[in-house]
Amino acid sequence: MIEKVREYFKQFGIEDRILEFELSTATVALAAEAVGCEPNRIAKTLSFMTKEGPILILAAGLARIDNKKYKAQFAEKATMLTPDQAIELIGHAVGGVCPFGIKEGVRVYLDESLRAFETVYPACGSPNSAIKLTIPELEKYSNSLGFIDVTKF
Repeated sequence: MIEKVREYFKQFGIEDRILEFELSTATVALAAEAVGCEPNRIAKTLSFMTKEGPILILAAGLARIDNKKYKAQFAEKATMLTPDQAIELIGHAVGGVCPFGIKEGVRVYLDESLRAFETVYPACGSPNSAIKLTIPELEKYSNSLGFIDVTKF
């Protein structure tokens, strides 16, 4: 699905900033190794189903969902999408899920854990890709609905 992300980024003129690796970047540890950064600078994208439909939450690499905070934010229990649901509802497979070039109606949020960094590396639709973005760029290109606080370390 990296082609879909590349096409999405063309409208902003940044498609050439996508990094592709020989090695897998499907996990935070692998992505951090490939990119050459600390794991927390990998902006992992977590996918959930809510009563209103699928959502994506981008968070620092080592952050974990805090169930109490999630429930306070969304008034329901966190239910992650299955790998098949991620492809069907988001448009990207697990290991490459990102907020770029996604299906209509998917809401995107950024977790406060990302604010600790000037730049982060989210995936680009494949299990061997990433892009270096500033936090303002991530906000813009992800079409996020804003920052929320739903994680813990």
